[in-house]
Amino acid sequence: MKAIVRPILNWLDERFGAGSIEDFLRHKTVPLHRHTIWYYFGGMTLFLFIVQVLTGILLLLYYRPTPEDAYESVQFIVTQVRFGWLIRSIHSWSANLMIFTAFVHMFSVYFLKAYRKPRELTWITGILLLFLAMGFGFSGYLLPWNTLAFFATKVGTEMAGAVPVVGKWMLIFLRGGEEVTGATLTRFFGFHVAVLPGLVTTLLAAHLLLVQRLGMSMPPSVEQAVKEGRQKARSMPFFPNFLLRDIIGWYAALGVLGALAAIFPWELGAKADPFVAAPAGIHPEWYFLFMFQALKLIPGKVLFLEGEFAGILAFSLAAAVWVIVPFLDYRAGFGRVTRFFTGLGIFALVFMGVMSLLALR
Repeated sequence: MKAIVRPILNWLDERFGAGSIEDFLRHKTVPLHRHTIWYYFGGMTLFLFIVQVLTGILLLLYYRPTPEDAYESVQFIVTQVRFGWLIRSIHSWSANLMIFTAFVHMFSVYFLKAYRKPRELTWITGILLLFLAMGFGFSGYLLPWNTLAFFATKVGTEMAGAVPVVGKWMLIFLRGGEEVTGATLTRFFGFHVAVLPGLVTTLLAAHLLLVQRLGMSMPPSVEQAVKEGRQKARSMPFFPNFLLRDIIGWYAALGVLGALAAIFPWELGAKADPFVAAPAGIHPEWYFLFMFQALKLIPGKVLFLEGEFAGILAFSLAAAVWVIVPFLDYRAGFGRVTRFFTGLGIFALVFMGVMSLLALR
């Protein structure tokens, strides 16, 4: 085998510098401690994104993005195309699992203070990728042009319309007009298959480059214990040790994904009809539920502001703070305890969980 592989590597090295990649893989290591398990969720999110791309390409072969044909084309995929129902279910479930693992990855990075110097840009690109992943979910939800998707999109775009200052412009930009129509479907299709993939590809490349350039950080508690001699610094080679463990995680995710897609195939529902009343209990996808429920609980007036306006303003400020938290929590870069920011993360996690559960009642 070596007699075959080595000439190939030498040939690639002469043309692409493959030897430098091989040297990098040989010397790259991953810290080994009791929190190492959280490192795997980044790779799992990437794996589920790849599943999204592959299944999305297959669906794109049959999908037609018009109000007259969208529902029928998805119905054709589900009922006539061989294994079409399975591909669509995998695409839909993997979107939800990808956003879930992205949230887990984000909170694990936050609580392990992995955003501290010099990894501020790694955090920022990661948060922007999470926002784009939620955008993928939001734009893709409308594409089957069914009743639930139609009215959920109406609710979601109304939330965007309440954003301070630019809300009205955002609503018209997203909908392609004042109401959710065929123009909205065409626009969301363009976002889903062209705009968002381009943005994600650029940001993902930057994020992965930063991760590889700066490596994976140790939590402050472990770092401090190593400095004080209370614990030895341990690590494992990235290749093949960590990579093989990462692949086992991908297999586990694929098993969960396959089981969900086969046992709970994604329902298509009825075709959208703008002239019928909205179904009872309509709400957006689960990753927007906490905002949806919080806005429902806010009173009509907050001081001198409209309640919904005040809520959207608060969420906008919270998102901005979350993005720049590495610069606010600068003490963590010196290995100091920052209980305030840890408490802030716990509050955010509990708030999102409680609001989501209340919305599902």
